[in-house]
Amino acid sequence: MFKISHKIRGACLVLCLFAALATARAQQTGAPQPGAADQNSAKAAPAPVTMFPHPDSAPYLISGQANIVFQGHPGFHAPYTGTNSMLGRGEYKVSLVGTLFLGLRLHRSLRYNTDAIYDEEASGGRGISEALGLAGFTNLDVVRNPTLGSIPYMARVQLHQTIGFTDKMVDAGRTQFSLATKVPERRLDLRAGKLSMPDIMDINGPGSDSHLQFLNWTVDTNGAWDYAADTRGYTYGFVTEYDDRDWSARYILALMPTVANGVDLEWNLRRARGDNFELEYRKLPLGHLLSADRKGTVRLLGFVNHANMGDYREQNSAALFARTHGSPNAAPVITSHPFATTVKYGVGLNFEQELTENLRAFGRFGWNEGQHESYAYTEVDQTFELGADLAGKGWSRPNDKVAIVGVSNAIKRDHQQYLALGGLGFLLGDGRLNYAREDILETYYTAHNWRGLFTSLDAQFIAHPGYNKDRGPVAVFTIRTHVDF
Repeated sequence: MFKISHKIRGACLVLCLFAALATARAQQTGAPQPGAADQNSAKAAPAPVTMFPHPDSAPYLISGQANIVFQGHPGFHAPYTGTNSMLGRGEYKVSLVGTLFLGLRLHRSLRYNTDAIYDEEASGGRGISEALGLAGFTNLDVVRNPTLGSIPYMARVQLHQTIGFTDKMVDAGRTQFSLATKVPERRLDLRAGKLSMPDIMDINGPGSDSHLQFLNWTVDTNGAWDYAADTRGYTYGFVTEYDDRDWSARYILALMPTVANGVDLEWNLRRARGDNFELEYRKLPLGHLLSADRKGTVRLLGFVNHANMGDYREQNSAALFARTHGSPNAAPVITSHPFATTVKYGVGLNFEQELTENLRAFGRFGWNEGQHESYAYTEVDQTFELGADLAGKGWSRPNDKVAIVGVSNAIKRDHQQYLALGGLGFLLGDGRLNYAREDILETYYTAHNWRGLFTSLDAQFIAHPGYNKDRGPVAVFTIRTHVDF
């Protein structure tokens, strides 16, 4: 078997993107369809404006996106800096993510549809402070392992099967993950392959899209949901989803990484796995009080992870014992334990509500047990989030949007002591800790420039970065350019 070089693979990705543009240019009919939402939002966000239209009748989908983020911050108060600290001096970084979305309808009928999905992606650039020092990091596009480089990689490959239980059909927005434009009102959706968990769960219309909306990790996804993923945010799994008129139920069985924030996944389900559950209800009573047309949705999430996760309390006790027996500077090491499959669990709540034709409110709450190691997403044991967005129809720019959100993140007492004793997580570790909640305020304005081209200005204000009262506050400013093909 021939081995394709990285340069050739990268060139193929570029050529495929140009082919997507050429194909789209040749299409003269059909409504605009979702081009490139990020991995967290394609199912929830309304269809964005694209550079060229894509006909709904085509049995295939070829689309793409590019997202460029320029982000920086001035210097801030930092009397000491540890291995995993956010740098106190001013800095700026640029990141770039490009994705090619491919889909093909293998089977089409009134009640049964089969899609094959393939996405190729390239991620380049860096995050500020190499994505260290913040639980609510400021750029969701950043890969948490900078040594991976910008070599293109397979982001998703899936088989998607819809099984209808009724002949009554309802409209469905065509996305990169589902090509049907009409689906049975009562149906079973099955997926198998490589995926990103927030493609399917914890979706929120105003707060899931890092390419056109907010950028912070703990805004776009529930920070306390330590969802199964490799360091790029992907895993292999099996999805079962039942959809009815007003509600849905979902379950995902997914592979966990072999080590915290690791690239490799553990394929032995007896050693490690992630079980994830979600209930969604789409008829909140508040919407009926406001207007018959005001939509509202609430989602209840639960997860149980099984993996080789360390115990903060045990490692703290080991470090304190070493300090009283000849090693006064001993720090706890969360990975210093024999292999053992341990359990981490948590819950989340997610809501969104239309208040007027152009104004939406949204929020999240998340909690996990916090005793075991933060393993796959970020170092958050509890989170609260509340925000709103406003479409620009009132000032004659319907595709523009302005929004604001506040997030407050926390960790449990054992996790606090671990960091205070000098322990390192995969994101945090100032060498010591004067604990306080990490509070974040983010606001953005996204302007629609032309067809699928958008520009955003974003500002984030963070108190107690890395839960440390001794450091910060810090302001992070962003210019983002996004293209949907």
